[in-house]
Amino acid sequence: MSETTEQRSSDEPAVTPEAVEPTASRGPLGLVGGVIKTARPRQWVKNVLVFAAPFFAFSKSTDRTGLLIDAIIAFVAFSLVASSVYLINDAIDVEADRAHPTKRNRPIAAGLVPVPVAYGAAVVFFLAGLGVSFLASWQLAVVLGVYEAVQLGYCFGLKHQPVVDLAIVGSGFLMRSIAGGVAGGIALSQWFLLVTAFGSLFMVAGKRYAEIMLFERTGAKIRSSLKKYSASYLRFVWATSAAILIMSYCLWAFEIRQTEHNSVWALISMVPFLVAVLRYAVDVDGGIAGEPEEIALKDRILQVLGASWVITLFLAFYL
Repeated sequence: MSETTEQRSSDEPAVTPEAVEPTASRGPLGLVGGVIKTARPRQWVKNVLVFAAPFFAFSKSTDRTGLLIDAIIAFVAFSLVASSVYLINDAIDVEADRAHPTKRNRPIAAGLVPVPVAYGAAVVFFLAGLGVSFLASWQLAVVLGVYEAVQLGYCFGLKHQPVVDLAIVGSGFLMRSIAGGVAGGIALSQWFLLVTAFGSLFMVAGKRYAEIMLFERTGAKIRSSLKKYSASYLRFVWATSAAILIMSYCLWAFEIRQTEHNSVWALISMVPFLVAVLRYAVDVDGGIAGEPEEIALKDRILQVLGASWVITLFLAFYL
């Protein structure tokens, strides 16, 4: 999600809409393409979290087809609503983005997508997502409404509040997991919620820490809220979150073993999970965890660990 960036220093030339306008493709197709790009379909990979709760409930479901359909509906609905937030965020940050060396090429900042069109498209995306959610359950629509309200609060000012901004960004991942549960009418385990919550905080604090480290190494401009954090504080947050995450998962694994025919695979799943967390912590400590989804897509070892974890859980539930 885009954040408000710092204005460039007075000795740097200002970037005006006219300066970037010639690079923008004009016409209806360019406008549609710009809206789609601003909706950030690449970020939809985050929404696979809606499948987490259905995965754990699938083995005991009496209507597995219905559960899978509800999970897919939740994924589509959350993707549309999340895209509405991206559109609004970029529309709000348009002036700051125009003064940024790379963000000025974003469709709204570049003049390809007018700000009023961005707001209009955001409304369409949100209403479409809300409409799709009712195909699963009205509870899913409530979760999406809460998500939209919280994220709009973030866009319109809460992003500048230390600690609050960490909690809001982390809550986005938690609500994705909750959405998958309410869509299928699944009772969510307390350990599942704790693992999701502190896993989210671990990634968010790690991302902020990476940005702080980049600033200290290169002097790159950072978002205003980060000026209120220190590297040591963010290290404390992600280290604490990692510890609680690991402990919560281990307790959850013991619970899974008791409820799933005393399966040893639930305990074995702790190994790839723990190693994956520690592997990701290496990237956080090195200050290169700025984009969690990019790390997940590029780190082959982390992918193998993730696949091993999923396989062991699958065996715990279905063997």
